[in-house]
Amino acid sequence: MSRPRALDARDVLSRLPFRTRLAVAFSALFLLAGTALLAFVVVLARYGTARQVAGIEAEPVGDGISLRKVDTTVRAVQDAALEQMVLWSGIGLIVMALLAGLTGWWLAGRALRPVAAVTEAARRIGDTNLDERLALTGPDDELHRLADTFDTMLDRLQRAFDSQRRFVANASHELRTPLAAQRASIEVGLADPLPGHLVGVRDDLLTTNREAEQLIAALLLLARSERGLEETEPVDPTGIIATSITELRPLAAEMAVEIHAPVGTLLPLNGDPVLLRHLITNLLRNAVQYNRPRGRVDVSLTGRTLTVTNTGGPVDPARLDDLFEPFRRLGQDRVGTTGHGLGLSIVRFIAHAHGAQVTARPGPDGGLRIGVTFP
Repeated sequence: MSRPRALDARDVLSRLPFRTRLAVAFSALFLLAGTALLAFVVVLARYGTARQVAGIEAEPVGDGISLRKVDTTVRAVQDAALEQMVLWSGIGLIVMALLAGLTGWWLAGRALRPVAAVTEAARRIGDTNLDERLALTGPDDELHRLADTFDTMLDRLQRAFDSQRRFVANASHELRTPLAAQRASIEVGLADPLPGHLVGVRDDLLTTNREAEQLIAALLLLARSERGLEETEPVDPTGIIATSITELRPLAAEMAVEIHAPVGTLLPLNGDPVLLRHLITNLLRNAVQYNRPRGRVDVSLTGRTLTVTNTGGPVDPARLDDLFEPFRRLGQDRVGTTGHGLGLSIVRFIAHAHGAQVTARPGPDGGLRIGVTFP
């Protein structure tokens, strides 16, 4: 029965903060060393007093009765002295062990202060304030080198994020402009009247061009959402939801899907209105697009949680995470065949940028039930 208790004690110690464990280790080490020293002193003291008593007994000190009295008195004094020494030494040892623990706590705090600074900086620094550095001062020891390594890593991250921002800013113009020019050339070069066999070609070219523009817009939006929020403002999500539902009515009619108006209210949010509009639109569009004929989409609002449920074929719970990866679609058991597989990826990244949590689980009759809970 003692082994499980030992395991429980080790488990409790492993859950303590490192600073506390270090202080406990100081106290335990001091207590063990003091106990060993006290035992050593007691053994030597008893041995020494026994030698002295033996020497006294060897000397002639009168009759036998006097000798026995002296022996009894010496042994009583010896035992009393040893008891007092053990008692007060034990009390002093416990007090000093506590002082050693407090001293260890203080020393551990000073030694771990740079580590705490690194931890706090890692928690605080994001892609919007990568210019911050630890700039730790002090001796060139292991902790100083750790802080310098952390600052070097931040330098590399800042360069990478700056490069990404420049790419997003340039790609918005460099990619959209040629596609817009291509669309204009198709519309002008293949304007009516056209031979019958070219009308389908023009429509196919325009459809391909439009899908390419939508893909580029989705990629740029995904890159923007990964960068986080630069500015926030109060946003009324209820109005965004109503507008998105109105915009998606034609698509829902084409897919023979019925959208049920939201039930409940969603509290005002603080965030980026453009990104939140894309989050809601992509969430609803995904529910309509990947649905079955004569299916339905239900929208419910509770406090700070937006839930969208659609109908459709069964979804494997083990593959739910794949739906939130870019260009991943479970197309084998879902009706929708258009799209680029970025809708739910955009939803997840925008939600994370706003500190929201996205959950997904299969619907009771097929389809998906996706909830977004804002902080």
